[in-house]
Amino acid sequence: KTDDPEVTSRLRKSFTGPVRRRQPVDLEVVATAGEPVRVTATLASGRRCEVVSVEPAREATRHPLDEGVLREQLGRLGATPFKLRGLMAITTGRPMLPLSLLGLLRRELIAALEVLVEQTPASSPQQTRGLPDDRQAVALPQVRQAINDLSGLPRLHVLVRSLAQLEAVLGLGERSIATDFADIRQYREAVAACRQVGAAIHLATPRIQKPGEIGIFGLLEKQQPDGVLARTWSGLVYFQDRGIPVVGDFSLNVANRVTAGFFLEAGCRRVTASYDLNREQLLALVAAVPPEWLEVVVHQHMPMFHMEHCVFCAVLSPGTDKTNCGRPCDNHAVALRDRIGMEHPLTADVGCRNTLFNAVPQSGAETVPALLAAGVRDFRIEFLTEPAAEIGRVVQAYRDLLAGRTTGLEVWRQLAAVNRVGVTRGTLESRRDPLAII
Repeated sequence: KTDDPEVTSRLRKSFTGPVRRRQPVDLEVVATAGEPVRVTATLASGRRCEVVSVEPAREATRHPLDEGVLREQLGRLGATPFKLRGLMAITTGRPMLPLSLLGLLRRELIAALEVLVEQTPASSPQQTRGLPDDRQAVALPQVRQAINDLSGLPRLHVLVRSLAQLEAVLGLGERSIATDFADIRQYREAVAACRQVGAAIHLATPRIQKPGEIGIFGLLEKQQPDGVLARTWSGLVYFQDRGIPVVGDFSLNVANRVTAGFFLEAGCRRVTASYDLNREQLLALVAAVPPEWLEVVVHQHMPMFHMEHCVFCAVLSPGTDKTNCGRPCDNHAVALRDRIGMEHPLTADVGCRNTLFNAVPQSGAETVPALLAAGVRDFRIEFLTEPAAEIGRVVQAYRDLLAGRTTGLEVWRQLAAVNRVGVTRGTLESRRDPLAII
């Protein structure tokens, strides 16, 4: 059977007309006795609308409005294309509104949301990118304060892979830290060190999460970090469900506005642009989505491949797996030498999986001015095995670049880094004619 009109008709409805996927909505309710109740709804895309009760709230004698009552009454979204995700209640005094008026307020809210979605369809890249005012910033409950604190100045985030590197970075005055340690027991000390100086710390999840390994997430959660750098869908879901802010890392492979919107809707406060994008493709992504959605890695040793095979165990231990290897990765540094003599560092993660990194650091410094002009404000540099002296030089170079005191050309030359954005020229780049003149 090569065709079925009924099936074709049903499938056609799934990709024509307005999208009916249920969108998460965050509500902020302001209620004061003697004044109308105001409800502000925010979609994951950042678009907002507001409705106001037809009558002012009264002074309650028995059952004042609270978060539980509001969540129950306003969260009854039924078969609508929306679902309640978060609710923040700001009440003054003991306000009360009859359930009938709360129901009316809910219906007006649904109508306003439907009008909002129809006026600015998510399928339009221009409307997705063109935010009409600053109230349309993404306002997920767990990052509301961070959004309110935006100053417009570029922010530098630093990823470290050892306690020694963390100490060096904190000593330089950096206060937005991500950590990626092989020994998960060191996260407690890292969080304590950041708390002591008022730095925010995000803990990185493994890049692979298998059944039976959920305990790793539990150990990360136990440290009470300021956030998590999620490298898998399971990590995003786990920490989002527990109210811990999440930044999506490069392994989520955000390469276009659809994937960016998907992960923002799922709860990420920001997402890291995919390493598959070259300079032009990265700038195209920035032009297609609100730039505050994105975090761009501008300095790193590029991870070349990630594998289950543990070189540490195979070469440095008589054991056969993580149960009897003695963890030589905790005490030894290993690099793989290629055919031209370059030594590429190898690391092991908490799950004993190995990542091979390029020996030469890679810098996207020359792209930073264009990213700044496009509105990007979150930039990340990642360290691998660099000593404290080298860390200071790299951090200062990017501070000067973001402040306009130096150029991208000077930065990558000074740091002896490869001048490139992404893994290659771009895996999504159109195929070139091999016979054309280069």
